[in-house]
Amino acid sequence: MSFPALENYLARLGEPPRTGARIWRDGQGRAQGRYFNSTLTSAFQSVRELNSDTITGFEGFARSYSNDGDGLSLWRLLDHAASDDESIELDRLCRILHAVNFFRQAAAEGKDLYLSVHSRLLAAVGSNHGSAFKHILDVLQLPRESIVLQLPEVTENQGWLLSHVADNYRGNGFRIALNAAHAQEVLGVLERVRPDAVKLDAHRIGDENDAIRLIGECARRNIRVIFKRVESQDALKTLRRIGERSGQAIHVQGYLWGMPKSELDPAANYVRAA
Repeated sequence: MSFPALENYLARLGEPPRTGARIWRDGQGRAQGRYFNSTLTSAFQSVRELNSDTITGFEGFARSYSNDGDGLSLWRLLDHAASDDESIELDRLCRILHAVNFFRQAAAEGKDLYLSVHSRLLAAVGSNHGSAFKHILDVLQLPRESIVLQLPEVTENQGWLLSHVADNYRGNGFRIALNAAHAQEVLGVLERVRPDAVKLDAHRIGDENDAIRLIGECARRNIRVIFKRVESQDALKTLRRIGERSGQAIHVQGYLWGMPKSELDPAANYVRAA
């Protein structure tokens, strides 16, 4: 699927960056952006069905390089931003870069794009979360329904804030994913937040029975369950056991299938148990 408005936008971007340009295109056609003295671009990690070679989506990550060549993480930049306004500016820049760098590739067709929402932004944006991003996507004629915004882990007494932000994003046409440390934590907020996907850390599964109960409840509500940070064969074996016991489809994401990279995998790199 082609996006003429996006193609026109990419064609207008300068290469190399013009003085003062906020976004430009590099020699490989990737969009890059400037945040203070750092250059940002996108890397993508696949989300796939367990026991399958089917990729259903990709998570976008920011990759940054300072003028002295030292790499910086997006989270370090956000954590040390001087103000909420600057953190909002950085978050919006990254979302634009990820959307442009994702949808410009043919392998994006039919796939979801997962984008994280930093915890600092939940309260920094007072209302109508996602409206600015919606406007940009509309201008570029890109499909909002393919984007899943990932809400961060929050404490139990912040559940009302998650609900408020989720309703805002949903009202602007986005789908929602909820990050959680433990399965038990998610069960308490499913009804309130009504996510489209739940992401759990494969390092912190804890009681497998809780995970199986969550998977069953999510299947009943048509919510996708994704285990992230799958980095070892042991973790993969655990997830396969949980999947078999639950009798439900689950999804996985992690370094076991390779590092995030700028180009989307056209097909999965299937990993078998050792």
